[in-house]
Formats: sequence, C-alpha cells, structure tokens
Amino acid sequence: MLRQYELVERVKGYDPDADEALLNRAYVYTVQKHGTQKRASGDPYFSHPVEVAGLMTDLQLDQETIVTALLHDTVEDTLATIEDVEENFGSEVARLVDGVTKLSKIEAMPENERAAENLRKFLLAMSEDIRVLLVKLADRLHNMRTLHFIKSEDKRRRIARETMDIYAPLAERVGMYEYMREMQLLAFEQLEPEAYKTIAGRLEQIRKQDGGQVDAIALAIKQALSEAGLSVEVKGREKHPYSIWKKMAERHLPFDQVTDIMAFRVICEDEVDCYRALGILHATWQFIPGKFKDYISTPKNNGYRSIHTSLMYENSMRVEVQIRTGEMHRTGEFGLAAHWAYKQGDRPDGAVGWLRDLIEIVDASHDAEELLEHTRMAIYQDRIFAFTPKGALFQLPKGATPVDFAFAVHTDIGAQTVGAKINGRHMPLRTPLENGDVVEIIRGKNAEPQLSWLGFVVTGKARAAIRRAVRLKEREEVADIGRKLFDEIAGRVPAKIGKKAIREAVKRLEMEDEEELMFAIGSAKIKDRTVMEALVPGSTAEMDEEIDWSQQGRAISIRGLTPGVGFQLAECCHPVPGDRIVGLRKQGERVEVHAIDCIELASGIDADWLDLSWDKRSKGAVGRLRVTLYDRPGTLAEMAGIFAQNLANVKTLDQFQQDHPFTGYEVDLDVQDLAHLTRIISALRASDAVAQAERI
Repeated sequence: MLRQYELVERVKGYDPDADEALLNRAYVYTVQKHGTQKRASGDPYFSHPVEVAGLMTDLQLDQETIVTALLHDTVEDTLATIEDVEENFGSEVARLVDGVTKLSKIEAMPENERAAENLRKFLLAMSEDIRVLLVKLADRLHNMRTLHFIKSEDKRRRIARETMDIYAPLAERVGMYEYMREMQLLAFEQLEPEAYKTIAGRLEQIRKQDGGQVDAIALAIKQALSEAGLSVEVKGREKHPYSIWKKMAERHLPFDQVTDIMAFRVICEDEVDCYRALGILHATWQFIPGKFKDYISTPKNNGYRSIHTSLMYENSMRVEVQIRTGEMHRTGEFGLAAHWAYKQGDRPDGAVGWLRDLIEIVDASHDAEELLEHTRMAIYQDRIFAFTPKGALFQLPKGATPVDFAFAVHTDIGAQTVGAKINGRHMPLRTPLENGDVVEIIRGKNAEPQLSWLGFVVTGKARAAIRRAVRLKEREEVADIGRKLFDEIAGRVPAKIGKKAIREAVKRLEMEDEEELMFAIGSAKIKDRTVMEALVPGSTAEMDEEIDWSQQGRAISIRGLTPGVGFQLAECCHPVPGDRIVGLRKQGERVEVHAIDCIELASGIDADWLDLSWDKRSKGAVGRLRVTLYDRPGTLAEMAGIFAQNLANVKTLDQFQQDHPFTGYEVDLDVQDLAHLTRIISALRASDAVAQAERI
C-alpha cells in the first residue's frame, strides 16, 4: 500500500503546483473514516481507496481526481456525508464523489437491477465529468485484483460477470485497453477456471520451448525497419488467455490451431513513418489478406489510432503487428485518461458521441433489463464504417441496418425513416450494411418507428428509441380507449359529471392528471366502481355486484329490421353490441349486419343499405382480435390467462406469423359487448407478454 508521503510525491512529480495540504488532508480523512474496517483479504479497508488513488497517479490525473479516489467509498461505507465532503474538500470533489458513490439500497436489488442501476447512476454522472468513470474503472480494477479473497464462489462469479459485461467494455469504449485486458483476464479466471488453467498452462509450455522466439521476432522486425532508415521501438507479447479463448470459441478451433497468439507493437516517431513501416513489413514478409485495418486514417469512436496487420513469418507462423506513434500508443493504452492532463487546458470538453448515445439510452429504457440489453449493444466494439451522401462518417456494429444508421445520425431521422438507398440503390430497411456503404435515408413527415424493426436492428440506441416510441403510441391509444370507457362509466353515476368532478376524482385517486386516469381505465388497472366512487363518493353503495358475464347467455336483437326478417352478423368485421351498425339486404338472402367502419362496405357491394341499431338488451357476440406476442416461453399462457380473467371464451385461435422475436395470433372470442371487448384489448396491451393487440 502507498504511504501518505509516497502518494503526495507521485502527484508532485507530474504536477509541482498540486495542493499538498489537500492531498494530505484527504489521505488522513479516508484513514480516519474507514477506521478499523477490514477487507476480505484482511487488509485495512482504507488500503483500497489508497490503491485506487495510486492507479489515478499512474495516469497523471489532476489533484481533484486523486482526492476523489481517496474518498470514493467514505459516503457509502462510513458515517461521512456528501455535505461533510463538500465542507472539507470543496464542491467539485463532492460532485465527483457523489457521482462515484453507489447508493446502499442498490446492493439489496436483484442482480440485473443492481447492475443496471449502478450503470445508470454513473453513466449519468460521467456524462457531466468523465473523471467519474475513470475513478470507477480504477475502483473496479483494484476490486478485481483482490477478488480471489472473497469466500463465496457465487459472489465472485457475479462480480466477474458484471465486470465482463459492463466495466471491461466501458474501459474499451474510453480506450483504456490496459484496464480492459486486465479486467477480462481476472474475470475469465473466475468464470471459466478450467479453460483459464488449461490455456495459461499451454502458454507456459510454449514460453519454455520457444527459446526466446518473441524476442527474436521483435529483433527481426526492428532490424528490417532500421535497415530502411526508420528509428523504431518494437515490443512483443503473447495474447492473454481470455483473448485466445475468445478466438477459439468464435472460430471453433482447438488451441493448436490458433496461429496468431503473438502480437508486436512498432512505435514510430510520426504518422509518415507508420505508413513507411507498413510498406517495409509487407515487402519483407507475406501479408495475410483481410487482416489489415487502418485506424490512423479512420480512428475508432474512442479515439484509438493504430495500423493493424498480420504477417506470415518463418515456418508459416502468423504474427499480428500494430504500428503507431508514441502518442497513439499512450492513447491506445489509457484512452481518454491520457488526454485528461493535470493542466486545465488539455482536458476533453464534454461527453464524446458514444457517451451521448448511452445517455439517450438511459432516458429511453423502460426497465433494468432493457437498460442492460441496450447498453451492452452500445458498448461492445465490432464496428463497420458507413457514410452519409455528404461524406459524414458513422461507426456502427457489424450487422447494422439502414434503420440503425438513421438513428445514429439523429433520433428524429430514425423515427421518420420510410426507406433507404444504399450506394444509390433502393434496398430493404433490414439490409445489413457493409464497410464503406453510402446510405441515404428517405424520410416521411408523418412516419413513426415500427414495432417490426425490433426484429432486425442491432444498436442499443435504435432499439431503445423504437421501444420508447411504440410505448408512447400504445399509451396514447390506451388513454383514448380509457376516455371512451370513462364516458360509459360516468353515465352510470347518478349525477352529471363535469371537469370539476374529474379533477376531484384525480386527487382522490392520487394520480397526476386526467391523462393518467384515462390510461388507468384503458389499461384495466382500475375498477369501474373505484372510478365511480371517486367521481361521486357513495354512488356505488346500493349497486348490485358486477354482472358475471360467464353466466349470461346470448340475446341479439336488432332495431330497424322488418318483423320476421332474418339477419346474420358479418364475418368480415364481427360487429358486437355497442358498435355502430348498418345492414346490407340482397334479394332472397338474410340481412348482413356490418360495423359502420367495416372495410368491406367501401368495396361497392350491390345491396340495399339499412340503418340499424342494437336493442339495449342485446348481449353476446364474437369479437375477433389480432394479438402479437413476444416469442418467449409463457406468453401464450399469459394471453390465455387474460381471456380467462375477463371471462371471455376462446372460440378459435390461429397463428398467422412467426418472425422472431414475435408470434402473431388471430383470436375469436365470445364477448358480451363492445365495452367487454375493449377491456380485453386494454388488458392485453398492459401485459409485458404482448407486443401489439388490436381488433380486426
């Protein structure tokens, strides 16, 4: 563990103007506050924040970040408050500490929610100041280094999985590859102990048998470049066990067939030398096609710049070579942290583009599971490059479609997408984009995101925006249904209902506004009696219990027909009592009863039209629904349960679509009237199992 004077000396070594008294005060504060607390290793707890502060000095971060690292656990794990921190160390440090601090209630959440809430908290905090993320990553890295001291295997695996899924990818996205690699390695050791042990053992065997082969190849590369007049530094290393295991899993290869387990870095003086070095290496050794990437001319989103190539060395050995300048190398290892100099003038301004996308995802995500799904999509890095017609470059995950591209350009453009041209040709919206494609988005003013897009988009930003738009549209539709149902409910109250009565009802029900009340009615989250009682207290005291529809028979009576004339309910629109209806009369046939908005009526049927209406006593008919379920276990049973809860008998059930992640059904139900059918639709739309529900 770093001693107090050693930590101060480290900071003063790169920032002579640092406030020594502030650093000393923070060191003493964390030691005093954590007191006799112990870590799982048996070490004093304060050794952890001190080591995290040490990691921050390795990156030469400013004194506020060092102090934040020292204090980052005091509010969570001691009696100290944010107000105490602000009083002793200023508002900037307090803001940073608050950004890093995990709320104690998060620890009691279920695993997915805990991970999601942690992620949500520091994504929002780091959008204002990236130093929050830098401290958080150092905190996680040090915790991973001491993870083996935790006795519970389940807890170790949970922390390792969270690190692999969230923290290592985030480290990659800010370009901190050293942190990413070490986190992945330590997590891999916990998650796949047998694979880790096997691969580490094979690497040790190779190390003993190669007779210094890594050093020999590095020397050969350096000599080839020196003979051409280039002054370079060459470093060689083996890929770490997780990287090798990942390649084995992706390509379904045994260890013996993983050929490029050695990687070399060539550090040049400037960009021009990087390209000269590339030409010399390709002229000296055979270049492996498909393995060349130029991240100098086209950097990654996180600022990473380097040339990657693979060569066939002697004895058919494949080696990977990365060519970069010294500045690119530092950025390549420590990313944004490399740019966060302790001098004010060199700090990055605000959140980078991908970070803004993550914040948008946080705002759009409906729950913890959705947030994790979208964020994982956003932070993993297997990218392609595509251009707008004006030449603007966008990086997207492999498999991205024009819809993903549209949302990457701007959320509003994505929402208005109706078509796309790829390289000048009209192509389907589900077409995967290739490197270098020029994509032109065709927009419609009244267009809106389609639920079916979720079947092919791959970016978290697109999925979050589509789901949000669909939810808002459904909420509006449900509220509209609620308004219609409200009119019927209000008609049963023994008083005239005006705006004042509705405002008072909203207050009694402890709702925000009238819109929330209508949504609750439309989504069947509130009973009719509750609404009536809120509108006019005492109005339900003498009412009979609600009718049990399951005990009622069918009694259809139509007004407007000549006595003795037969009729039938049309199969095309399935009218039910409560619908506005018309009759079509043909010579020698029974009158066919249609709903007024039936599309068949627009086809010019040769028949006499009759103005009809339901008798008030009419009840019982067949309603037809189209329901789209999410394609996962239990959703069909949940739909059936909704029908049962609403006392609706299923007459027929036909599957009409199966396009992952959705399955569509057409359902015929015995219902009493329009209000009954509307309640069933509302209940379906309120279910997490149902993507869409509509009447046919």
